[in-house]
Amino acid sequence: MSNGYSGLLGAFPYAFRRSRSRLFRAYVVIGGLLAAILGVFFTFALVVAIANTAGFGGGTITFVRSVFLLLGFVVVAPLLAPVLFVARHHRREGDDSRYDFALAVTGAVYVVTLYLGAIASMPAEFELDGEVTARPDPSGLAAPLVEALYALPEVFSWTIPLAGAALIYLVHRWLR
Repeated sequence: MSNGYSGLLGAFPYAFRRSRSRLFRAYVVIGGLLAAILGVFFTFALVVAIANTAGFGGGTITFVRSVFLLLGFVVVAPLLAPVLFVARHHRREGDDSRYDFALAVTGAVYVVTLYLGAIASMPAEFELDGEVTARPDPSGLAAPLVEALYALPEVFSWTIPLAGAALIYLVHRWLR
């Protein structure tokens, strides 16, 4: 398209070229790479899950595979959202550095919430290469935060990235 972009992959160079915010340009590169890496990770993990359950019939196993695929999409989509929102905003509304900056910040916050959610989901003990291993004890400046994340029940660890994704959407709605 001469006045816009074509699809998901075209939105990245379009948003990068149109934005005047250096932080947003950095987010386009880093967020795009992280989304691609996580996409590949989830694809390989799905292939392994299918290979491990290939001998089983349909039913619950097929449902679990579908949920796994949905989980990958739910994790990666908020990484792409700031870029897509900014590309659409530039195409329809024009340049707005404040909007670009705010979405870059919320995208970075989402990346941090993914990491914090991963910490919160770590079980107290897990098996690694046939050995039972305990999660590391918190230390350093972040010890109080890590202890608070460890105290959060594992079943609620997904709420941390969900809050980051909701923040992206709320900032988009507020500033558009």
